[in-house]
Amino acid sequence: MLSSELFRKIRRIEIHTRRLVNDVFAGEYHAIFKGRGMEFDEVRPYQAGDEIRTIDWNVTARTGEPYVKRYVEERELTVMLIVDASGSGDFGTRNNWFKREMAAELAAVLSFAATTNNDKVGLLIFTDQVELFIPPRKGRRHVLRVIRELLAFEPQGRGTDIKLALDTVNRVLKRRGIIFLVSDFLLDPESYRQTLFVTSRRHDVIAVDLHDPLEVAMPKVGLLELEDAETGQLVLVDTSNRAWQEAFADHIQATEAAKTRLFVRTGIDQIKAATDQDYVIALTLFFQKRARRRSRV
Repeated sequence: MLSSELFRKIRRIEIHTRRLVNDVFAGEYHAIFKGRGMEFDEVRPYQAGDEIRTIDWNVTARTGEPYVKRYVEERELTVMLIVDASGSGDFGTRNNWFKREMAAELAAVLSFAATTNNDKVGLLIFTDQVELFIPPRKGRRHVLRVIRELLAFEPQGRGTDIKLALDTVNRVLKRRGIIFLVSDFLLDPESYRQTLFVTSRRHDVIAVDLHDPLEVAMPKVGLLELEDAETGQLVLVDTSNRAWQEAFADHIQATEAAKTRLFVRTGIDQIKAATDQDYVIALTLFFQKRARRRSRV
């Protein structure tokens, strides 16, 4: 049974994200995510300007009049949302906006864009284990279930295992699909590098990279006790110490560089979304980048 607060949150997200999809993203989604090919639809009488190569010579010979074959895009696609629900998602320092909530809204936008284009949507929630798997289906009711689970599901684990999540999807998705991997990617990229290579060859993978400003630039506020959200480990640090600040910055830069190199090598697009920014900007930049690339093909 849904609480009234959760119901209102789901309804708010539905209204907000459906408006975004209808006004901004539905057409762009359709343009950059094409179907598996073209399939025969019908034959019709030849008209001036039709491509000669589309003439159906059998029907033309039988009727004595020229007819052409008409094809339509085989549109139906499968979109799989792989969402990290580890402990680090319960973090946010801007406007009471946590990474977990941003992940839910981003996933809602992508889900509604997919279902508006009559595509299937599935969901896999993971931590250091597979927490929940919802097989891909169509329709508004199904998308609302996906959003409800993203907002209300309480995972058992606290850690992160991207490799396990990707291995699971590789096993259950038999046909090529579109995978949105939503995570803060705080762990060592080497832990999932090989599996990501395999997944990117089978599917169209997009990394939705979430972060909070405090995770990449720690202010100098003196002694501060930090807790690892995934392990619960506490550590006392002097944020005003120059050596600590430099070591922290070096660690962040090295992790970001390794992650970016991996995405580039695997041909994976990256959507970078921050809790202090409007995620619509990040999505818009992604769609524009994809559209430019398609126009050059």
